[in-house]
Amino acid sequence: MVIDDKDTKILKHLLIDARQSSRQLAHRLGVSTVTMISRLRKLEEKKIIQGYSVRLDHELLGYEITAIIEIKTTKGKMLEIENKIAKQDNVIAVYDITGDTDTIVIAKFKDRRSLSIFVKNLSAIPNVETTVTHIVLNTVKEDDRLI
Repeated sequence: MVIDDKDTKILKHLLIDARQSSRQLAHRLGVSTVTMISRLRKLEEKKIIQGYSVRLDHELLGYEITAIIEIKTTKGKMLEIENKIAKQDNVIAVYDITGDTDTIVIAKFKDRRSLSIFVKNLSAIPNVETTVTHIVLNTVKEDDRLI
């Protein structure tokens, strides 16, 4: 599916406020409600829009620690390990990367104790060779809304 300027504008508006109705969105972009519903349906069918969600302030919810964890694996078990890690609720992202490290994990924790348990559990996974944990001191930008 080719994304045109109108689709890009739709996506930008939804990234700002996904709660707006098709009618409101159509009005803002100067198209009919039927056209808007049709465009949204196509974007959903093509999996460009994969769902609608809310952005949260993790610190206000008690997740005061953000950690970036590098993982080195052995014996070609990287994808299996990454999939296991990705299932954990406090994990924000899992990246399969190039370089000396195989995987980067970004996760949020309520306290040092939960971070410590998490890292120890990672190290106990078979074929995890090493981990290096970085603790974020200040978050300058954290926003996955991109278009």
